[in-house]
Amino acid sequence: MSESIALGQPTVGEEELAAVAEVFKSGWLAGAGPTCGVFEKRFAEVAGVTDALATSNCGTALHLALHVLGTKPGDEVIVADYTFPATGHAVMTAGAKPVFADIRPDIWTIDPAAVEAAITPKTTGIVAVDVAGQPADYDELQAIADKHGLFIVEDAACAAGATYKGRAAGSFGDIAAFSFHGRKNITAGEGGALTSNRPELIAHARKLHTYGIEPAISREGSSELPIPSFRELGWNYRMSEVQAAIMNVQLDRLATILANRRAVAARYGELLKDLDGVILPVTLADREHPWQAYIITLDESISRDRVALDLRSRGVQCNFGTYASHVQPLYGAMETCPVSADLFTRHLAIPMHANLTDDEVERVAATLHDVVAAAS
Repeated sequence: MSESIALGQPTVGEEELAAVAEVFKSGWLAGAGPTCGVFEKRFAEVAGVTDALATSNCGTALHLALHVLGTKPGDEVIVADYTFPATGHAVMTAGAKPVFADIRPDIWTIDPAAVEAAITPKTTGIVAVDVAGQPADYDELQAIADKHGLFIVEDAACAAGATYKGRAAGSFGDIAAFSFHGRKNITAGEGGALTSNRPELIAHARKLHTYGIEPAISREGSSELPIPSFRELGWNYRMSEVQAAIMNVQLDRLATILANRRAVAARYGELLKDLDGVILPVTLADREHPWQAYIITLDESISRDRVALDLRSRGVQCNFGTYASHVQPLYGAMETCPVSADLFTRHLAIPMHANLTDDEVERVAATLHDVVAAAS
């Protein structure tokens, strides 16, 4: 049997190891140090913003974002329904209630009309999600937010390198959160970041991500012994210097990683365009897709479970797309989001990463043709 083709795979090598070795030599391994500072400046440029903050993961970044925007118990925050539940969890962690809004059927991002319909006197903000990396409709969402006095958080977990109408993902709304989990386009295994054009939000988040005090590096060079005072509850949400070193190399690789992923997506489009029972993902003309994932939609008559298990048995790894959050038991009774609920049962993610060879892409496509035909 041929070697299994991974669903996702990081693009890492000797350069990352060398960068980590330099951190080891420096003696500063803990978070919020000079290597993190370099990464933050570079990542702010990637996201097209003035300020960035490195965090331990995207979940902590989202929590910080909501907190510095003033989210509190009794508030309602409208959240894109089709997302890994870390998005809704962050709202709950901030003490507010997530109110899930349905999605567009084509690119699976939050439907602005559904947002407008979900607004109540308790609504304070919107969390949009760039599903699989493709940005949401930020012009329409910003108009709604301005009309009702709401904040916008961009959940750009999958979107490093994406654009919307010529602007980089991470520059929309009041603040954005990124993930550098192992399946993301650029990764340190774990890690996250906040980006914003509102420096006061990042400055506040910087204190909170170090238990409520300024990070140690800010006290270097003091002419007296600085003893920080704790005036606000914070958390340890910092990225380590080891992760930041890896991320700096990953930023060097970003353009190549994006080009390779886009080439894989284009090849899938050629090989799968005539496959009956399968709808291919859509890329809108005003957006550049980073292809964190390649998700197909199976016809209702086809058993996704059967297709998935057959693919895996033939060495092609796959998984469901992401979650319809409103059906998760944690959140209790919620208004139905029918588009999200439907796609939750029909979406299938197939191998997508920058290391896929032409032969592997062709093998995935050929296997999918066989498996879908057998399941139809």
